[in-house]
Amino acid sequence: MRVEPSQLVPGCVLLNEVKGKSNKALIPQKTILNEEHILFLQKFLIHSVDVSSKLVDGEEFIPKEVHEEETEQELSQENNESNLLFKDHYHQAVSTYKVLFNKWENGFPIDMPYIRRVIIPLFERMDDISNAVYTLHHYANKKDYFYYHGVAVGLLSAYLGKKMGFSKGEWLQIGLAGFLSDSGMAKIPPAIVTKSSSLTYQEIDEVKNHPTYSYRLVESIPTITQTVKLAVLQHHERMDGSGYPLGLTKEKIHIYARIIAVCDMYHAMTTERIYKEKQSPFKVIEEIQKEQFSKLDPQVVKAFIDSLANFSIGTKVRLSNGQLAEIVFIDARKPTRPMVRMGDKGEIISLQDNLNLFIDEIMGSQ
Repeated sequence: MRVEPSQLVPGCVLLNEVKGKSNKALIPQKTILNEEHILFLQKFLIHSVDVSSKLVDGEEFIPKEVHEEETEQELSQENNESNLLFKDHYHQAVSTYKVLFNKWENGFPIDMPYIRRVIIPLFERMDDISNAVYTLHHYANKKDYFYYHGVAVGLLSAYLGKKMGFSKGEWLQIGLAGFLSDSGMAKIPPAIVTKSSSLTYQEIDEVKNHPTYSYRLVESIPTITQTVKLAVLQHHERMDGSGYPLGLTKEKIHIYARIIAVCDMYHAMTTERIYKEKQSPFKVIEEIQKEQFSKLDPQVVKAFIDSLANFSIGTKVRLSNGQLAEIVFIDARKPTRPMVRMGDKGEIISLQDNLNLFIDEIMGSQ
């Protein structure tokens, strides 16, 4: 079983060797742990270890309860996070994701207790996420796009789950599934993951294996629900059967996976990558609308658009031609194409009648 060092007792039998950040073995496999070992693990900030369900004397191992009272270090970290600007908290989570991803590349298992401690406080900043859905793409850079994407898909999936009326326990699970959905990319050759030119057909086929690899990383973790595991496996399935890895259709795809699919597409298309330019969030929303009756779940797409296109009359925007404008009327059926008053001449135009023009950025409210 996998436990935190604070839950260990003398006599626990280590099932797997413990490695440090340099990948050097700290404690060998099958070591019978004593107080010194346990203290050592805590000092080296090892988050969890695999031990036998039986102690060395044959007695059943009953893990110590994790104290609700936080350690000074955890309390300090939590206080620091609560004082962080959302943007800085997001960057911090991305840095953590990058470290975790490197560990997964080196064969380390997924450490769920640690991931929950890191990512749940960020998911819970719902008001901040709501304000940042149009600007998450600004925070990323081309070089580290992949790590930003992993965190952003988790954030957006949790956000959309909440907007769709799921309970907190459920939308947190949806967010965790989104966060873990690309963990299997750690099993793809790095040369493919970081390639700056177009992938070959063979390389594309290898990338399409990543949902299966992600599933294998999570399938044996007892603290992850079966619904999360299904969502991780199915997040690239499409309603018309054109997705992968199984080519599932409609109701065979879990609702969590359908939510992640929309969020994954939105962030990928709005963010600049090494081999692809970013697109306006509003242009992307229109592209997603086109997919809602074929590849994507219409119910999820509608909830996504309703939750994103929630700007109000008087909102200042920059259009795709570089001009500033102000929203004066919103058609609920086409919220991404409102009527706007042009900033220079005061002329009112309908974006529904000017399809070559679209909102590029939200600038603020009146």
